[in-house]
Amino acid sequence: MTILLLIRHGATDALGTYLAGRQPGLHLNAEGQQQALRLAERLAHLDISAVLSSPLERALETAAPIAARHLKEILVCEELNEIDFGDWTGRPFSELSQLPLWQAFNVFRSSTRIPGGELMVSVQQRAVGCLQAFSNNAAGGILALVSHADVIKAALCHYAGMPLDLLLRLRIDPGSVSGISVADRGAEILFLNLTDSLGL
Repeated sequence: MTILLLIRHGATDALGTYLAGRQPGLHLNAEGQQQALRLAERLAHLDISAVLSSPLERALETAAPIAARHLKEILVCEELNEIDFGDWTGRPFSELSQLPLWQAFNVFRSSTRIPGGELMVSVQQRAVGCLQAFSNNAAGGILALVSHADVIKAALCHYAGMPLDLLLRLRIDPGSVSGISVADRGAEILFLNLTDSLGL
C-alpha cells in the first residue's frame, strides 16, 4: 500500500482576486510561507519517501521545506501543473464571473473546454497517471505531492468515483493535505482538506 499526500500550495496574493493559472512569477505571500513551514512541521513525523511538485513557483516553495525536513530532492512533475487556463489566465474573477462560458465551466467541468486551454478530463488523466505511476514505484511508501486546488480535486474525484461535474463540492484550502491509500485491491480516501486547525 502506498500513501499519497495531496498538498495544495500555500496562499498567494492572487487568491480570490484573479485567476493566476500558469502565470510565471507568482510566489507565496507571507501567509503562504508560514503555511509551508507549518506543513513541514506537521509532516515531520512521517517517513516520506519522495516529494513531488508542480513546476510553478508557489508549489515548489511549498514543497521546499518538506523536502528539506526529509532530506529529499524535489521531483518536478509537469503532470501536477496547474490547469492550462488559456485565455482566462490572469483575468479577475469579477470579470470571469460575467462570462457564460465560465459559468458553464463551473457546472459542466467534464465537457466545457477553456478557450485556448485544457479540458478537465485531460487534467484528471495526467494527474492520476502521475499518481499511479509513482505509487506503483513506491509500494509501501508515503509520497508528498504538491499541486493546485482543482488538480487535486480532479484526482480525488477519480479515486472517489465522483463525476468531474461535482468537483466544486470538494473544498481544498491553501496549505491543506488530503490523503489517499493506493493498493492492489483499489484506493481509499483517508482524509480530506486537513489544515492547521484540524491537525494531522
